[in-house]
Amino acid sequence: MTTAGDIMHRGAQWIPAHETLDRAAQLMRELNVGALPISDENERLCGILTDRDIVIGCVAMGHDPARVTAGEMAHGTPRWIDANADVGDVLREMQDHQIRRLPVIENKRLVGMISEADLAQHLTEEQIADFAHSVYARGTTR
Repeated sequence: MTTAGDIMHRGAQWIPAHETLDRAAQLMRELNVGALPISDENERLCGILTDRDIVIGCVAMGHDPARVTAGEMAHGTPRWIDANADVGDVLREMQDHQIRRLPVIENKRLVGMISEADLAQHLTEEQIADFAHSVYARGTTR
């Protein structure tokens, strides 16, 4: 059985909810990623911040990314998957919620992220096609 832990990208890092978006953008650049999980003061997942969120939700709205926090950009219920979950569960979670990045948690700690690139490297062509159809055919904005 292939698990979330088998296909995830290791080394994911939180951005604390109190950090500003300019710091989040710097961290994204340093890590070469387009999204960061947002953590509350207890290191629990409270959202995901994407580079698009910073541009569309802050900069394009005329706000100062040095004054807006990651926590202010966290909306909705964050989704995650356990590291031991089957890859089929990963696909269902991402498809059902139309998400393109999924934090992986083990023992209440962030251990990785699963992105579309990770899926492309580890799934069959049929699985990838089903995923793409279910996520993109419905017109998600995440």
